[in-house]
Parts: sequence; C-alpha cells; structure tokens
Amino acid sequence: MKSQIVTFLIKCPDQKGLVAKITNFFYQKGFNILSCQQYVNSIEDTYFMRIRLNADGTNISKSELETSFLELAEPLQFDWSVNYGDKKQNVALMVSHTSHNLYDLLERFKEGHLDCNVKMIINNHDKLRHIAEMFDVPFYHLPVTKESKKQQEAQVIDLLDSNEIDLVVMARYMQILSSKFINHYKERIINIHHSFLPAFQGANPYKRAYERGVKLIGATAHYATEDLDEGPIIEQDVKPVSHESTPTTLKRIGADIEKLVLARAVKCHLNNQIIVSGNRAIIFPEAGE
Repeated sequence: MKSQIVTFLIKCPDQKGLVAKITNFFYQKGFNILSCQQYVNSIEDTYFMRIRLNADGTNISKSELETSFLELAEPLQFDWSVNYGDKKQNVALMVSHTSHNLYDLLERFKEGHLDCNVKMIINNHDKLRHIAEMFDVPFYHLPVTKESKKQQEAQVIDLLDSNEIDLVVMARYMQILSSKFINHYKERIINIHHSFLPAFQGANPYKRAYERGVKLIGATAHYATEDLDEGPIIEQDVKPVSHESTPTTLKRIGADIEKLVLARAVKCHLNNQIIVSGNRAIIFPEAGE
C-alpha cells in the first residue's frame, strides 16, 4: 500500500481488551498509529473508535487488509468502515432562494478549507446561477412542482449517481425530500436550519421569534432522515440576542451562525469524524490532522 493516511471508524458492544486487540492488529500489519480516539456510551454499553494510521512501508493491499480485519471484526461484532484518503469526496450543493450558505461553502472549497470536489449546484429556481458561474461550478436548474416532484427527484438522483456524488449538502434547499431519495443517500445528506424548530416553522420564523422576544439565535446541521428535521445532529451553535434586536438583525445573525455550523458539519463528514448510532451522531474532534 502506498504512503497514505487510513482512517477506521468502529462501533461495537463494549468489552474488555478492545483497544489492545485493535491496536495490536494494526501493529502486526506494519501500520504506524497516528491517533486513536475512543468513546464508551455506558448507557447503551457501546464502544466507538476512530483510529488514523500511516500506511507508509506496509506491503498489504486494500482487499487483503479488509479481509484480514474482518477476521477480527466479526467475532467482536464490529460495525466498521475504512477510508484510505486517496480520493477526494464529490459533493453536490442543493439550494433554493437563499445564497449565504452557498457562497460560504464555495469560498471555503476554493480556498482549500474543505477537502472535496464540489461537482455541481442543483437549484429548483434559476436565481443563483450567477454564483455558480462566479465559482466556475456546473449549475443545474431543475424546477419542481407538487405534480412533478417525483419526476424531478428521479432526475436529481440520476444526476448525482452519474457524477458519483458522495455527499449532498442541502444549503437551504427548501423542498422536502422523499424517503426514497433520503434512503438512497443514507447518512450522506446534510441539512441546515435555524434552531427555532419545531416552534417557528414555515415562513418568517425570525419575525415570529422577534414577536416572542427570543434571547438566543442558533442553527443546527444534521443528517437528513425521513423524520424531516429530526436526524442525527452533527453541529449546533447559538448566540445571545436582546430586546433591541429587530427581525432583520435576527435574520442576519442567524445566517452567520448557519454558515459556520454547516461548514463545520461538512468538514466533519469529509474528515471521517462521525459515527452515527441510532439517531445520535458521535463526533470525534480533529486529532492534529
């Protein structure tokens, strides 16, 4: 195997000797362990590990490594995945009217702060095409109505699959995705929304928040599931506000928080820092990488 960073994510029932067995396995295969992060959920009796390895100098192929690791994993009931770091993930951004998240992600991508390939922007309106042209990213206008929703989603899926998209980011795509769409990209769709849900759904949430005199503005990024905005939470943040804040200032503050939260969530996914367990996301911090 060529010199590269290999990342294993492991989830299994908690039991004695896991760290020793896992680290010894990689030592025996000639890997240098760069970091080993772990977490035990004592309530559910579940063990989680993220281990990063330097493959420099090893003489084992990917298939040999995975076959050999299975011999360790099966009796210990591992639910695991491996990323070899030799391929950037392909990302699609889906948007409707609002541009702040789109601008922010594209800027971070162009500056090299997101390790991926933004392959396309999909918009159910045609108003943000100029942003795609500004960043030289392919733009696809796929309008949708209540009557054409099924057909439009089929078009989107064909487009994503034909471009080998690894991650879909709903950067304020204001359409409800079908269960078929979501399950086709399970744990590969990230959504962003303000943290007023479920209290202030629909249009003008900041106006209604102002009328209620809220004292916190926040945003939540999560994996999309069939339960709309109730998927595993990846990132959240809040900022205190006061009675002096107007609906306009609340909206501006909310947009700033959304950008940061969404970018962090996307980065965590791209860096293989997340293990989903039920409806919870276990997020390992960056370990010096």
